[in-house]
Amino acid sequence: MRWTLPNIITLARICLTPVIALLPFIQGYWPKVIAFVIFLVAAFSDVVDGWLARRSNTVSDLGKLLDPIADKLLLFATLIPIFWMTRHPTILVDYRIPWWGSLPVWVALLLVGREVLITVFRYFALRRGVVIPAVAAGKAKALAQNIFIGATIAWFAWKDAIAELKLAGTFRNFWDQFHGAVVAITLAGAIVLTVYSLGVYLYRYRAL
Repeated sequence: MRWTLPNIITLARICLTPVIALLPFIQGYWPKVIAFVIFLVAAFSDVVDGWLARRSNTVSDLGKLLDPIADKLLLFATLIPIFWMTRHPTILVDYRIPWWGSLPVWVALLLVGREVLITVFRYFALRRGVVIPAVAAGKAKALAQNIFIGATIAWFAWKDAIAELKLAGTFRNFWDQFHGAVVAITLAGAIVLTVYSLGVYLYRYRAL
């Protein structure tokens, strides 16, 4: 077992996932702001660890194992508060997503199910000597998904800030509409790219 810097970064990302999952449930906007910052660090580290591994020629089997695990855990950990909070608005704060309301059950199952299916499919292919690399559609899906998750965590912080700081006025109304639109549109984009990227994988490797 080789503990390289990229592997340590990946392991740190895994350790951060329960923190990101729990912070949004704490009352007040600061815990959610901290969760947003930690999520940005975790998402950015996903790019950094792979780049470091290739640059320093330290790509390892451990890294290949940990990296997808870290990605899946980060997705699951962030969807838990998003799913719960959009379905349980409080008296003072309404966390629901514009145009969508709560995060639909079918959307959560689609996002999670796609990741589970592709992971199983990659393992199935590897046993037959076929390595399935990431495709452009998958990377675009990951980007849209991360933007949606980050924007939603920030949306929760914004809603708490409105309630706590009694924000009002033109900027408040503008940002409320703009930020809400970003969350809603990126969710739609993540759904479309999730289905599309899954189709690309299954069609490209249909011989398996």
